[in-house]
Amino acid sequence: MDINKITSNKINSNHNKTQKIEKKKSNIQQYENSNRLMRELDSMANTNNINFQGSSELNLSTEELQKRTNKDYLITKKMLKADAPEYLELAEDDKKALKHLVKAAYILEKINMQLDNPYNLEFQEYLNNEIKKGNKDAEMTKILFDAQKGINALDTMSNKIHLAKGHKDLPGKGFYPEDLTKDEFHKILIKMLNDGKDDEVRKILTQRTVVERKGDELVGIDYIDKFKEDFALMADELDKAANYSTNKEFTKYLVLQAQALRIANPMLDAYADKQWATLQDTPLEFTITRENYEDEMTGTIVENKELSKMLEERNISPIPKDMLGCRVGIVNKKGTEALMAIKKYLPILAQNMPYNDEYEQNISTTGDAKQTMVDVDLVAVAGDVGAYRGGITLAENLPNDDKLSLTIGGGRRNVYHRQIRFISDMKKLQERLDEILDKEQHKYYLDEADHWFTIGHENAHSLGPKTGNEKLGRLRNIIEENKADMGSLAFVDLLTELGMYTEEQRKQIIVTTITDNFLKSKPEMSQAHRVRTVMQNKYFADRGAYELTPDGKIHVNIDKVVPIAKEMLSEIIRIQIDGDFDKAEKYVNDNFVWTENMEIIAKKLQKVNKTLNGRTESELAEKLLKEE
Repeated sequence: MDINKITSNKINSNHNKTQKIEKKKSNIQQYENSNRLMRELDSMANTNNINFQGSSELNLSTEELQKRTNKDYLITKKMLKADAPEYLELAEDDKKALKHLVKAAYILEKINMQLDNPYNLEFQEYLNNEIKKGNKDAEMTKILFDAQKGINALDTMSNKIHLAKGHKDLPGKGFYPEDLTKDEFHKILIKMLNDGKDDEVRKILTQRTVVERKGDELVGIDYIDKFKEDFALMADELDKAANYSTNKEFTKYLVLQAQALRIANPMLDAYADKQWATLQDTPLEFTITRENYEDEMTGTIVENKELSKMLEERNISPIPKDMLGCRVGIVNKKGTEALMAIKKYLPILAQNMPYNDEYEQNISTTGDAKQTMVDVDLVAVAGDVGAYRGGITLAENLPNDDKLSLTIGGGRRNVYHRQIRFISDMKKLQERLDEILDKEQHKYYLDEADHWFTIGHENAHSLGPKTGNEKLGRLRNIIEENKADMGSLAFVDLLTELGMYTEEQRKQIIVTTITDNFLKSKPEMSQAHRVRTVMQNKYFADRGAYELTPDGKIHVNIDKVVPIAKEMLSEIIRIQIDGDFDKAEKYVNDNFVWTENMEIIAKKLQKVNKTLNGRTESELAEKLLKEE
């Protein structure tokens, strides 16, 4: 397919924008006057015929709701305000484009809610109706529902939160029939393969299908076909944004992405992803995030040896399903310039990865690193990327290894979230340090050093084996996140030698990272990002990277950290190369141990940080949603 042919008319029209806008004016006016978008966002389908009637359907007590919605227990991350200088300084046409990008983001949020849980939209409608009746418990529940973007989530203490009575989280989320068990799932796939239905099984096991029952079999329906009307509305908004966008390369991406939302063809997404990954000098940011951390059903396949063998013989890879998110923002040029400082070192880091002669990695050791990076002031985070569930996304490196664009020469792109990483209460931070960190090492703790570590983490996702992770099943994300952390730490000394960091910054990164690795409670195995921190704490403690002082505070043995990180990185890369699930499982189980030291620090953290839930506040986005 010729990408340039697809986009040529709209890209070229960017040079004569006013004429094109006038040509489409009647269509745009039709949508705006009818307020079709807002009706779609407010209209919640009753697809499952379950009625949420009466306050008894709310799972949390009034007392619990009052506690969790109190400002002491509910943290708020504020996106750009309506009068933010970053917005006011945009070109007028980019402001118009931004409005349509925000609208597109919230359409995607509606789609993702259905992927997350088949009852989310019904429950949302129930809450809205109850609030109109004056139900205060429903009002408080809606605050939590909007924050975690669904009925079920984990809070910051890794407690499971169920907002609707009788509705537990499903291992297959909304991707699979809710009554489908792991054993039945495996048996159906085996039977279908034995019946020669390889193509049907391949569709079931891709990352972009909703799976439904069809008689005694299963069928995979592409996301675009399953949610055709909403994706079409979203594509309309992207087309409108493209008409206003002042940046040619960004416009090209929007046009490609709109095409991919109208036709169920993975290659169209690949073309859009490939273009998105090249974006560097654009005023606006728009991303559809597709990550597969939530699907606990597909990952069980590698544990069934018979089924795994049959799939391998047919060259079918079971890829967990993607949750969908959307990020809308304004690129911060100053922050982006600071990020780019590391880019010239990426080929050197690739050369220094363990066992680098045994695999191909995304970043070339000699040529173009194919890695763009932007720092973004956020306007809206919708769907998966905006769900506050125990935490919220600080930065992302996309597309992931399972995405088709990487097979057609596409690169990857890092996007960092300024509003998420900002610390609003420095007094609280100091209280935390006073409780958990050796006083003599306070001078090495710097909140900005956490950002430097995150930069290393996101770039490390592009290092290491491009393939093999899929064989690790439900453990693949734990192993990959562990690799990214250790990749960031392992190269701190090298980057200091190369001039990227000063000796002072080196110490700040090491002390800050070890300190921030401690959690308020033991996480669930499903929390890949948190499980890996427990694994690291155990690994570092066993090898002397840190110790607790007699009064129970962390003392980091600075010069030991990087060599130990290198050791762990080598072990992780070996697991990824081998693609051995049993080996990965043993490694995780050996290191995922909640120790007495971790419990001591956890109690101290709970003392100074009462937060249980979090949410985002998007003043500018809400204003733009209301505009005609």
